[in-house]
Amino acid sequence: MPSSVRIRGRKILETLAEIKKLVAVVPSPSWGRFPHAFSHIFAGGYAAGYYSYLWADVLAADAFSRFEEEGIFNRETGQSFLDNILSRGGSEEPMELFKRFRGREPQLDAMLEHYGIKG
Repeated sequence: MPSSVRIRGRKILETLAEIKKLVAVVPSPSWGRFPHAFSHIFAGGYAAGYYSYLWADVLAADAFSRFEEEGIFNRETGQSFLDNILSRGGSEEPMELFKRFRGREPQLDAMLEHYGIKG
């Protein structure tokens, strides 16, 4: 976040408006109350959809971390990904395929590092 944006003691709408001025492509109307209307992640059946996005991030980051550990262009790692994930598709349980590729169940660490939360 830019150092010019001060958060402490600010109201949510003021802070959001200031940040949007810095990054938004299309200006928001002054009467807009997006934080008050964005309820579909908490209400109805869409919350599970958001969870699935995060779970996909966990799997992707953890799988990619093997490439980071062994070398992005490591032929054996790429072949293992092809053999254990890509070529199997939906023919086997996804968790079994992941464990075969990674040698263990998924872990959150890689996703947290990619998000800058854990270092």
